[in-house]
Amino acid sequence: MVAISPQDKKYDRALIEKHRLGFALLHDPGGKVASEFGLAWTLPEDVREVYLQFGLDIPRYNGDDSWTLPMPGRFVVDREGIIRSAEVHPDYTTRPEPAETVEVLKGLDRSQPASP
Repeated sequence: MVAISPQDKKYDRALIEKHRLGFALLHDPGGKVASEFGLAWTLPEDVREVYLQFGLDIPRYNGDDSWTLPMPGRFVVDREGIIRSAEVHPDYTTRPEPAETVEVLKGLDRSQPASP
């Protein structure tokens, strides 16, 4: 399992410790990967002002001035590189449930032979 984030690498350690992540956190500078998959969006001016009022300085955390964020999503890819499950939501507060991810992975384990 991996997570992909546009957040500058210098903030990774705090994020990993805060959420006790036990998997890799990959850096997507400028949100290029998210953009290639059609999952990046740019915050409108009025929303930027609200974010700044709450101390959410996206350009500082992402290390660029794009005000771009990825949509939250989950992709389960099998050993052959085939996407077996995908869930993306434009609302950043709507995240895939971990239990659902576990169920998808269990189903994948039963249907896939182990790699040599």
